[in-house]
Amino acid sequence: MSPVVWMVVGLAAIALTAIMVWSSARRSDAQLSAVRQEMQNSLSNQGQSVNAQINHLMQSVTTQLGQVRQELQSGVASSGKLASDAQIAMAQQLQSSSEAIRKISMQLAEVQLAGQEMSKSTQTLQNVLGGAKTRGILGEVVLERLLQDALPRSAYETQYRFDSTGAIVDAIVRIGDLILSVDSKFPLDAYRRLMETGETSRREFSVAVRKHADSIAEKYILQDEHTFDYALMFVPSEGVYYELLMTQDSKYGQLDEYCRAKRVFPVSPNTFYACLSAVAISLQGQKIEENTRHLLAGMAGLKKQFESFADVYEKLGTHLRHAQQSYEDADSRLTRARNSLEQMAQGALPEASPKMLTPAGDE
Repeated sequence: MSPVVWMVVGLAAIALTAIMVWSSARRSDAQLSAVRQEMQNSLSNQGQSVNAQINHLMQSVTTQLGQVRQELQSGVASSGKLASDAQIAMAQQLQSSSEAIRKISMQLAEVQLAGQEMSKSTQTLQNVLGGAKTRGILGEVVLERLLQDALPRSAYETQYRFDSTGAIVDAIVRIGDLILSVDSKFPLDAYRRLMETGETSRREFSVAVRKHADSIAEKYILQDEHTFDYALMFVPSEGVYYELLMTQDSKYGQLDEYCRAKRVFPVSPNTFYACLSAVAISLQGQKIEENTRHLLAGMAGLKKQFESFADVYEKLGTHLRHAQQSYEDADSRLTRARNSLEQMAQGALPEASPKMLTPAGDE
């Protein structure tokens, strides 16, 4: 085929293609116009709907805002009242807290003052217990107070001197014709070292107690002075007394057994008071026994007096019977004499001359 033909065919194809494109473009324009119109109508409808919804929403929001404003105003008013009440309550609590703090401050001041006084008392007690002499005085005071509380004054004596040796014991208790020696011992220094160093100082504590027991046995158990064959070692501390009971060594054994072997019995304030209570009961029994003896002696004397009275009473009865008989005889004679006098007064002579009144015993 010639080139011309091919050119014509190509031009025809181009023309046909252009016609088809133009026709398609016109249809597209028409469709676009229709779509545009539909979109405008749809947008118009949606705008109206949106405007209506916005108006409805604005009305709802306005209504809700009014309600919120009203509730907010009411809440603000309530919050103001609550805040006012809270301020009042807070002020009252602050006042109460201030008063409580003031009282606590006063109590703390009192506690501080009491602590200072206690410190002074503790220092005084330490000073008292610091010297052997002052400790001895303290033990004697405690001993005397227990004696005063448990026994009558006539049953004991403090600072008693023995005539044969001149030794002075802290106290004696009189039980019948015998006396019980009581001496106060307070090995505080050895006890302190025992508490501070432990078992290493127990031997020193044991030695101190044994020396006290030996001294009491030697100086205060004197049968020539009418003492009991034993004595009491008064330990005025329950702690020291407990350690005394618990202490033993390899040579002498239990410490309290050593004391008992020496006829010296350790006592604490509690056990000593129990002993004194038993002594008081014994003294009461002795007093009752003595009163009973006096009563029996009095009853024996009363029996003798009653027997004498019986003799006198019997004699009195005999005299009374004789007097009764004499009275009856005299009354009979008086009656006869009265009758004779009456007859004579009437001018009649008595049948016989009246007998003279004589005692009944003379007939």
